[in-house]
Amino acid sequence: MGYRRLFIMRKDLKMSPGKLAAQVAHCAEAYWTHLIQDHSDFIDCSDDYRCIMRIPGGIYDDYINGSFVKTICEARNKGHLLKAKAMAEDLGLIEGKDFGLIYDNCLTELKPEEENRTTLTGIWFAPLSDEVAHSISKKFHLYV
Repeated sequence: MGYRRLFIMRKDLKMSPGKLAAQVAHCAEAYWTHLIQDHSDFIDCSDDYRCIMRIPGGIYDDYINGSFVKTICEARNKGHLLKAKAMAEDLGLIEGKDFGLIYDNCLTELKPEEENRTTLTGIWFAPLSDEVAHSISKKFHLYV
């Protein structure tokens, strides 16, 4: 069984290619930074830190040492994107661990939609088994 990262980005925001790339990069980094911050032991080595992480064997064997498969899908709008969140929760995935929402601070091309002056742009998923990833992504088109 393989593993893949799934990212779903909002198409209705009409982000420029650079903005879209930055938002997908935020999605990619969010999983790893969360994993490092919340699931690691740190050793202070004066000016540096050494991190000992716990990574599930399947993710290590089939994703990190595999082919880093990623799928980027599009959501028609915010409501459609939030359906991916609901699907993830229905599958027992945990927000902040297995998936997370990405909000832009609206300092460049996007206009704020939320009360805190941000805009929801996408959702990231941890490396998921192909079966689980496909059960979510089949409800979305590939981002074109």
